[in-house]
Amino acid sequence: MGTVKHSEIASENIGEKRTRYLTHTKNLMVAVIDFHDGPTSEPDEPHSHPHEQVSYVAEGEIIFFLDGNPTHLVSGDMFTVPSNVLHSVQLLTEHVRLVDSFNPIREDFLSE
Repeated sequence: MGTVKHSEIASENIGEKRTRYLTHTKNLMVAVIDFHDGPTSEPDEPHSHPHEQVSYVAEGEIIFFLDGNPTHLVSGDMFTVPSNVLHSVQLLTEHVRLVDSFNPIREDFLSE
């Protein structure tokens, strides 16, 4: 594992104007997600997963919804998501970058 340079990681399209790149160890995953489709009038569809998540808002501004409760976040803020709790984001700026950490790793994010 070791050092990972952004220029050496292939980005994956995860939606129109949304990309993700990631790295991981056996038990921890970090994913950088770039949204270029904001601002949005509604939040993304809520979802949940068994993984614990800690996220850093690296760029932009969002409303983060945890179990339906909204919180306004800007660059430099962080949020946490416990296992199996519904959560979502609404983009308030054209570009948003989130740095998400997951434990255990998100096997569903790994390419075949």
